[in-house]
Amino acid sequence: MSNPTSSTADQEAIIDEIIAGSLQSQQKTGPDLRQIHTKSHGLLSGEFIIEPNLPEDLRVGLFKTPKTYPVWIRFSNGGSPKTRGQFNSDSQPDVRGIAIKVMNVDGQKVLDDEEKTQDFILNNHPTFLAKNVRDYADLPKLSTEELSPERKQELNYIIKILGEINSKKVGNPLLIQYWSMAPFKFGSRIVKLSVKSQQREQPPEILPESENYLREAIVKYLTEEGREASFDFFIQFYVDDEKTPIEDHIHEWQEADSPFIKVATVRIPSQKFDFEERKRLDEGILFSPWHTLLEHEPVGSVNLSRKRLYSELAKHRREQIAQRLREPQPYVAG
Repeated sequence: MSNPTSSTADQEAIIDEIIAGSLQSQQKTGPDLRQIHTKSHGLLSGEFIIEPNLPEDLRVGLFKTPKTYPVWIRFSNGGSPKTRGQFNSDSQPDVRGIAIKVMNVDGQKVLDDEEKTQDFILNNHPTFLAKNVRDYADLPKLSTEELSPERKQELNYIIKILGEINSKKVGNPLLIQYWSMAPFKFGSRIVKLSVKSQQREQPPEILPESENYLREAIVKYLTEEGREASFDFFIQFYVDDEKTPIEDHIHEWQEADSPFIKVATVRIPSQKFDFEERKRLDEGILFSPWHTLLEHEPVGSVNLSRKRLYSELAKHRREQIAQRLREPQPYVAG
């Protein structure tokens, strides 16, 4: 029988390795920048509307009472910056993400750094890149000589998943579906989450040439055309370890095995958002799956690794921002 203490210690060591590599990359590309999901397409204001008349077993945590909450919603590319201030073009294949921060949320939280928020973080692919934390830690080494040929062979499945992600063409982040990838508590049960646009787009055959076409698409939709965007917020319940495994993070929970159940609507009204004050707020706002009520606590080893990773990177970024603000500014003669 395996030793739980040893297993936990091994996992902590792997997480230490991931954090060290991420902090090193962060130092090179911009200590005060996000290391993942760095490039934003916009920070938007909106509403999180709990479905009325939910059955009793779905009235849990945030969803206990029919209510409308204010939210901040951030759309982004998943990748890190190439160098400070230099981001990949939106035409380059990448994961597209949505982060939702629900405000004015009462209840006991897992972390105490934000008192009244509930965050949800989702990507436009239903699974993670890696089955487990060890494989995720080895991902940056795939193109180096640090791994044996046998180990690289074991990680070939990641190349396949990357191919699936890279084949997705997104014309407008407001018009697609996103998934939580990892599971979460829903009271005494376990769920995965999904956010699906009510206004579905046809994937573009040819992507625009602009490096920032995804931000431009949102500006056109919400600001220039004055339209609003709405998403259905779904949960999928855990069924069993075969159909809906918790620790196999590349196994998609199929809708046939666990149907999507709508519990809320995310509404984004028409608005102006592409201005400097909002961009500064975007730079400073922090999202974490661990900004959560106890009833929606993240589950599984990958989420556990995200707890420390997000916390360490955010702490380092805050320190760098504070240091930058303390530095004397150059004198400019009038």
